[in-house]
Amino acid sequence: MVDALGRSRLGVKIQDGCNHRCTYCIVWKARGPERSVPVESVLEQVLEAQEAGVPEVVLTGVNLGAYDGKSATDEHVEIDELLETIMERTSIPHVRISSVEPMDISERLLKVMARYPQRFAPFLHLPVQSGCTATLHRMGRPYSAESFEGTVRMIREILPQASLSCDVIVGFPGETEEDFRTTYDFLEELKPAFLHIFPFSERPGTPAIDMPGKVQPSVATRRVAELEELCGRLHGAFCAKAVGSEDTVLFESTLRGGMMFGYTGSYRRVKAPYDRTRINAICRVRFGAMDESHDLMGDILD
Repeated sequence: MVDALGRSRLGVKIQDGCNHRCTYCIVWKARGPERSVPVESVLEQVLEAQEAGVPEVVLTGVNLGAYDGKSATDEHVEIDELLETIMERTSIPHVRISSVEPMDISERLLKVMARYPQRFAPFLHLPVQSGCTATLHRMGRPYSAESFEGTVRMIREILPQASLSCDVIVGFPGETEEDFRTTYDFLEELKPAFLHIFPFSERPGTPAIDMPGKVQPSVATRRVAELEELCGRLHGAFCAKAVGSEDTVLFESTLRGGMMFGYTGSYRRVKAPYDRTRINAICRVRFGAMDESHDLMGDILD
């Protein structure tokens, strides 16, 4: 049984392991090859969360888009088919998908999400890692900056309400100032709602540790700071777009000063006057002003 009592959201692990060989990553050695949780086991966990009153489940995995679980009839089921099954066989109010590799974003996956706009969080986290194709190739990433941009274009065509967040690694061996500028400009043009920025960190046993062109820590630190400033601007602009609009919010905790906070499906953070009955509940909210932390003030409508 899942320990779900009193939870706002619950992680449901549907996959583990990775078959990719990114040159900076040791996960494929530590976690082993890709393997998926059978469909019925996933459904059992979602139904347990539903019965416990959990409003949102988050589907997680090391390489979520590689999901290939078996159904009760021993047929293999891919991630889009699993999502459709969850929608058909459960009534869990909200489902969120964790990180998905860009090459695993398919038209079928997006169309399933688009068919259930009230139940799927309109949010996708894509680990881009770099906006420079030469750097991506040294990282062993199986896509180019141009193909990543095409994936984002497809997302925005099929699921226009979706927000995007991205992982980015700076200071990877061989990353020149020009390469970094290419990444910066790429992200500024792409306009994800949030960036998770990491300086390159050496991992023993990975090919990247022996690559030439080491980037000085001071240079990597400065590049991180530049992208953090960009992230602040992009996230602020994303949140500001919601001022005056309405959306659903899952309130999950309290703040000092008689306030509570929660998140929209697209991961805008919202504050509202504390109401105990609203904690761990999905509420319809109208958004007022945005504060200096990019939090939106909310008026509960229902």
